[in-house]
Amino acid sequence: MNKQSNTYTILYSVILVVVVGVLLAVTYMALKPKQDENIANDKRQQILSAVHVASAEGDVKSAYNKYIVESYVVNADGDKTAGDAFSINMASEIKKPAGERQLPVFVCRLDNGELKYILPVYGAGLWGPIWGYVAVDADGDTVYGAYFSHQGETPGLGAEISTKSFQAQFEGKKLYKDGKFRSVDVMKSGQKPVDGADYVNAISGGTITSKGVQAMLADCLVDYSPFLKKIQVESSK
Repeated sequence: MNKQSNTYTILYSVILVVVVGVLLAVTYMALKPKQDENIANDKRQQILSAVHVASAEGDVKSAYNKYIVESYVVNADGDKTAGDAFSINMASEIKKPAGERQLPVFVCRLDNGELKYILPVYGAGLWGPIWGYVAVDADGDTVYGAYFSHQGETPGLGAEISTKSFQAQFEGKKLYKDGKFRSVDVMKSGQKPVDGADYVNAISGGTITSKGVQAMLADCLVDYSPFLKKIQVESSK
């Protein structure tokens, strides 16, 4: 075949594209299990971070299996239902009507024997999605710890929601006042909620992201209120 002909050029290009495509596909399939495991481990570490558990690099799964003693899904009535808590995508669930959402619960037993209930939350910041996990004490009311992350908030401003200093403010806050659910508010310095809810200080210069965190907590945690009420009844026995 004439190597200077158009036919040769076209055939050569087609063969090259096919070969490269096959190589990329094979590489992707070979690496996918490792990529999936890395994504799963990142999620495991985020869950553990809500209860202040750090794991050694490469040992996240072992730490998760040690401390997360149970996980399940509850419905809008706070009752356990079918489903794999770990695989639920909160970004999809939050789009459903409140009564139809699947609500994951991760139960942690700390070294001292205390139980903590870790609840995922998902919302919107200034530039993209924000998400996190809130750990609640066995009394079904007191926040033990919180972890928040984001996709594209501004460094030094909205991105501060992922810092320990911001997250630490939530420790010890109450989710109920006079028996009624009151999510933790995020307020500008000097301001307080009018309904008496517990609150933390907003991020200076990150007002929209701070309000996004407040809305995320209110929208997601209220769904867990029936479940938390059941925990409160159990803890009072």
